[in-house]
Parts: sequence; structure tokens; C-alpha cells
Amino acid sequence: MIGIFDSGLGGLSVLAAVARALPRAELCYLADTAHVPYGSKPDGFIQGRVLSIGRHLVDRGCRLLVVACNTATAAAVDELRRQHPGVPIVGIEPGIKPAAAASRSRKIAVLATESTARSERLARLIRDHAGAVDVTVTPCPGWATRVETLDLDGPAFAAEIAARIDPLLASGVDQLVLGCTHYSFLAPTLAPLVAGRAELVDVAAAVARQVVRLAGADSQGAGALALLATARPERLQAALPRLGLGWLATRIEHAAGLAQP
Repeated sequence: MIGIFDSGLGGLSVLAAVARALPRAELCYLADTAHVPYGSKPDGFIQGRVLSIGRHLVDRGCRLLVVACNTATAAAVDELRRQHPGVPIVGIEPGIKPAAAASRSRKIAVLATESTARSERLARLIRDHAGAVDVTVTPCPGWATRVETLDLDGPAFAAEIAARIDPLLASGVDQLVLGCTHYSFLAPTLAPLVAGRAELVDVAAAVARQVVRLAGADSQGAGALALLATARPERLQAALPRLGLGWLATRIEHAAGLAQP
């Protein structure tokens, strides 16, 4: 079984990519909705949650873990790997490398949570893969919460997004890196704003390819999906159609809340 987790709904974008790539894999998705969003919380708190959830999923029988959250990866994936040396663990990081390689203007921007924006892991990615590129890191407070509440559109939020994106485009940015899995679900609003001027860089498909490489025997099974949440579990399944993921409902074998790991 493959365990995938996030603070809330954002990691469903990664779950969907993995489910498409491995239609027969047994998947377990855990949303830590009792503590969503992670982006505004201290690193120590985030690390504690990640380590607890990792232990829970391993105890549940998961033999491969996917940290489907940029904030959680930045804060805790190294320690999670130290605690589970026999378990392959795939983290998710902003697509700095592909964005830098594709940029013609040599200007890219990263849209991120406050925690990811200030993380050393992001700074290291930029140093390692975008040394010759002008990188603007743009914190986007409240965006993940908008996705969590399924408040994805509306003129006020569209104007807020445009106010953050337009100056980046005006400065010559031609690659916009989605540095939070929640932001994948804002693509319908972002895409018209950047059309013909910049590309959106999402790494969910790349993460799924890495999972395929590591899955081994866990790629084969009945294709069942378990959806778990630490609070309001009914919202997790109900959100699928609103996020364009209604097709995942056919794989759900078990959906439940759980005592917080």
C-alpha cells in the first residue's frame, strides 16, 4: 500500500496523479484537516505532525510514503527519512529546476506558503538549480485556506490573485512555479491571467513518475483507495467533484475520520 498525506485537500492533486499512473495500486490518503493549513505554522509543529502521520501510515501497512505537501517536505522530510530508513519516501518540492531550464527571460517566480517561502530547503533549491536566473519568491497567505473551503473563484479572490500575479508578469517572469499543492486547484483562475506570457509549473506528474519507479510490488493490487482525515472526514470525499476529481470516487473502498495520530 502507498500512503500519501497532506495537511488537507491540496495533496489530492498528487493523489490524482499517482492514481492515474498506478490504476491498480492500493492507496491511502490522509488529510490532517484538524491542523490545516500548515503554511502559517512553526516548523517544529509541522515536523511533529509529519512524524506522527508517517508512523501512523507505516503502522497501517504503507510501504511507500508520499509527502504531498511542499511545506511539510521542507520542514520534515529529512527527519521522516531518518526515522523510517527502510521505507521509500517521496517528498514534493517546487519545480525550480524545470522552471529555470525553461525560462527564456531568465526570470521565474515561486508562489508559496509563508513557511515554504522562508525555508532553507527552498533557498537551497534556488542556489542549486537557478543560480543564473532571477528568482522571485512570493508568499501567498490565505490561498491554501481558500482551496480548503472550496472558495476557488469569485471576483474578490480573482482580483487578489491578479494583484499578486500581474507585477510578476510585468517584471518579465515567464515561469510561475506552484510551490504548494493546493495551488494546483487554482490553475483555472491562474491560467487565463498568464496565457501567452508565462507558464505554470506543477510537479505532481513528476512526483507520480518517481512513485512509479519506487512502487515495485505495491503498484499491483485491487486499486482500492482509503480516504482518512483527522477532522471533518465527510468534506474530503465531498470535495472531489468540486476539485474536478469525481472520478476518484470509483476507487474509494474506505473513508473515515481517525483519532489524531
